[in-house]
Amino acid sequence: MISQAGYRKKTVQVDHRDFLVQLVPFDNGDFISITEGKERIGTLVVSIGSSGRTSTATVIPSRSETTFLKMVSERVASTVNGICIFSLNIQKELDLESMKVLMNEIMEIIR
Repeated sequence: MISQAGYRKKTVQVDHRDFLVQLVPFDNGDFISITEGKERIGTLVVSIGSSGRTSTATVIPSRSETTFLKMVSERVASTVNGICIFSLNIQKELDLESMKVLMNEIMEIIR
């Protein structure tokens, strides 16, 4: 039997686009996935936050959205003082408003 404890999932609509935000919390960090359309692992970034410092590595690179990926991953890692593994699979580039809305939704979910 698979436990669903802690797993959070939310659909966020921004500018006529639907994004599925999923979060799996762990004792030492979070795994976050944002997908648009099919649920696939996309660009993957890992950040580690400890004592006010954050270190980030790109595991699967993206042609775009690198600033957004890094910003979200580092902010979450810093907030949870641990590891953030962040996957993003979207159909087209995000505009600034979409980035803001998604960032706010993620920060609400992890609190």
